[in-house]
Amino acid sequence: MSHLSHSITDHLRAPNTAPVDAPEALVPADHELVLKVIPMPADANANGDIFGGWVMAQVDLAGSVLPARYAQGRMATVAVNQFIFRAPVRVGDILSFYAKMERIGRTSMTVNVGVYAERFASQGRYVKVTEAQLTYVAIDDEGKPRPVPKPQL
Repeated sequence: MSHLSHSITDHLRAPNTAPVDAPEALVPADHELVLKVIPMPADANANGDIFGGWVMAQVDLAGSVLPARYAQGRMATVAVNQFIFRAPVRVGDILSFYAKMERIGRTSMTVNVGVYAERFASQGRYVKVTEAQLTYVAIDDEGKPRPVPKPQL
């Protein structure tokens, strides 16, 4: 180990393992589980909390799952209508992303995403850490909006 890397590692904090004061939550029965992921140390800041931008990227991925079923082709995120961080996410939390379609328009689709954490030390108990509403638009090969196909009934 070089002198430089040794001095850097001496200044790093251990991951934040203090309990988070957040109410226990039930996962929503009217939403669909679309993604599960465990944040790793590379996703955390110096305090051991997961970067908000990392959580936002995961929400965008999770939020696209249900609209993709309707778009049946290319689509793009066009708006983050709402994004609320309710509690910190920590290294080792098991994150579950639940989504529900809110609206299907001519070319756009709006989805709600709720993010629930199972803390490393208390698996099986959920804490709602984030909620968001995003809008996606179906696009053609040139990136222009196109109609969302009507579902077959």
